Amino acid sequence: MPVKCCFHRSDAGETMAWSESVDTVLANKEGLAAFRTFLKSEFSEENVEFWLACEDFKKTKSTSKIASKARKIYSDFIQADAPKEINIDFHTKNDISENISEPTLSCFDAAQRSIYSLMAKDSFPRFLRSEVYKELVKKHQDRNQKRWLPFL
Repeated sequence: MPVKCCFHRSDAGETMAWSESVDTVLANKEGLAAFRTFLKSEFSEENVEFWLACEDFKKTKSTSKIASKARKIYSDFIQADAPKEINIDFHTKNDISENISEPTLSCFDAAQRSIYSLMAKDSFPRFLRSEVYKELVKKHQDRNQKRWLPFL
């Protein structure tokens, strides 16, 4: 999953750029915070939390940490009645359950792709139409105007 970043843009331009893709939002601290707030309002913040946990997991170097982090992700998001259970298909869930005793860095890839796709196709378009996003764009536009028009 490519993650675009846009450091060269102004705040307002960057906020507007978030509408280009879910990657742009996930790669930006303020965008991610706004997206999380929106998902909480929809009671689906577990999706972004799972995606972030998987991103962190894939950077794990220590073999012992791989096993413990995998178990934590499994117990938090995958197992039946997990506190933040994500909505993935039976086969993906079953594959993870069968392989969790000997996890690899790619053991959550299929589930992560599924959740990413769900966020990109379902949650993200609603986020762009939400008040959370509109208020953020307005805040950045106002901040930009004040920066360029100090007499306002």
